Order: sequence, then structure tokens, then C-alpha cells
Amino acid sequence: MKLVKVLAAAALVAVASPSFAEERWQTLPEPAPMPKPTESGCAKVKGIEMYYQVFGSGEPVLLIHGGLGHGDLWSSQVADLARDHMVIVPDSRGHGRSTRNGEPFGYDLMMDDYIALLDHLKIGRTALVGWSDGGIIGIDIAMNHPDRLTRLFAQAANVTTGGIDPKGFESKTFVAYIGRSRNDYKRLSRTPDGYDDFLKKMGLMWETQPSWDWKRLEKIAVPTAIVVGDHDEVIKRKHTEDIASAIPGAKLIILPDVSHFALLQDPEGYNKAVRDFIDAK
Repeated sequence: MKLVKVLAAAALVAVASPSFAEERWQTLPEPAPMPKPTESGCAKVKGIEMYYQVFGSGEPVLLIHGGLGHGDLWSSQVADLARDHMVIVPDSRGHGRSTRNGEPFGYDLMMDDYIALLDHLKIGRTALVGWSDGGIIGIDIAMNHPDRLTRLFAQAANVTTGGIDPKGFESKTFVAYIGRSRNDYKRLSRTPDGYDDFLKKMGLMWETQPSWDWKRLEKIAVPTAIVVGDHDEVIKRKHTEDIASAIPGAKLIILPDVSHFALLQDPEGYNKAVRDFIDAK
């Protein structure tokens, strides 16, 4: 079954939260309320309006959320990091409060969005913490714009479609995430009735992208952590290990008792892992 069909079937299942769960990695906690930003707005980049929020001050950290999500899912990380960092939290194109145009979703296109946003904010270099699609975008930036990154923390990323287990999208936790994302999309988006089309077009991207030559990873010089939960539903463990092996000097981090949604399931542990890496001297 093609991934688009898997996602469409999952979207028909109304699961608000996997209350069946007994283990932490099977849960999908609600994010904490987002702190008040010091700045927010919409930047006109690459033919869209990209919503962003900025918190705190200090060395910058860019947080890039996963597919179907939005920046507010980072609330627990923002509350911690903004104590001594400038934290930039955008919504990717078509996600949350950001608009999209007729261009098909693609990682290179979204990478260009984020580089344009950094230019808009006049931020030369930043640490980047990316989850899922955000981690993929982070790796893309590390390959193509290494001068813009100080460090990269990429969680639950894949670099070829072979790194995905499609059955993971049918897990109860992921189905719950797809259902919750529908509600969030309706609440935040300027096209609140467009979720099914949005989900379909994201699925089309996931079926074919990313598809990178492994040799490109060997040229990454940005200090990188490749991170995955020990119960990730969709990212194959060996694929994660292979990415870490391919990037020179990359650190492999396995987060305990969490899945694809580690940032929600164990915020304290996640924050510590992020800080231990991006603040390392």
C-alpha cells in the first residue's frame, strides 16, 4: 500500500489521545502552553508567508518541527532554552500559521525557506534542533549551507525513503498524532478546511524524498548529533546508525523509553540531550 493511502486511512481513525498506553513511548502528551514570545510575525520568503516566534536572548537556536506539526509543539524546549538562548521557532510552509503556494512540498524548498528566514532575521549562524522532517531539513542545510550552522541535533531523520517503516504510520500513537494534527491545522491554518489535501501532498513528498547519495553525508563538517528514540515507530534503527556512521565525527544518541514523539514524551530528558550537545565546549 502506498504511503499516501496509509496516511489517508489513518486520518479516518478518530483517536484524540492513545489512552490505551501503559508505556511512556506509547503516549502522546499534550504540549505545555507556549511561553510569550519576545517577537513574532510573518516573513515573506520564497512566495509564502512564514510564521515565526522568537524567545529569549543569547546564542541562537533554531527549532524545526516535524511534518504535519507546528512550532508550538516545542513549548517545553522553548521554556528551557530561552533562559540563555535566542530561540527561533517557525512553522514550516503550509504548516501551522504559515501559508503555502502551488509548489509541491520538498525538503530542498523548505531548506530554502529556512535560509531565507534566517536572512530576514539577520541571523548568520545558529545551532539547529530538528525533529523528523525538521531533522531532515537540518541535514539538508548542513550539506548545502554549512556556514549557517554551529551545531546540528537531528532527531528521527531519514536520508532515503528506505529508512522509513511505513507500518509505523499505522501505529496507534502515530494515528493519534495525525488526528491531533487535523485539529491543530483547523485551529491555526488560514485554510482550515484544507487538511486532507495538505496530508495528501505531504504524503507524496514522503513517498519519494529524501533520496540522497550517502557520499554527500561524508562531506558534512558541522558538528552533528544523530538522535532517535529507542521505540521510534517509523525510523529504522539501522538507518539511524548508518547516518551517524556516514557523517564524520557524528554523535549517535539513543533516547530511552520514547518514540518518534520524544520531545513530548520526555521533555526533561530531551532538553538535557539537546543542551548537552549544543552547549558543549
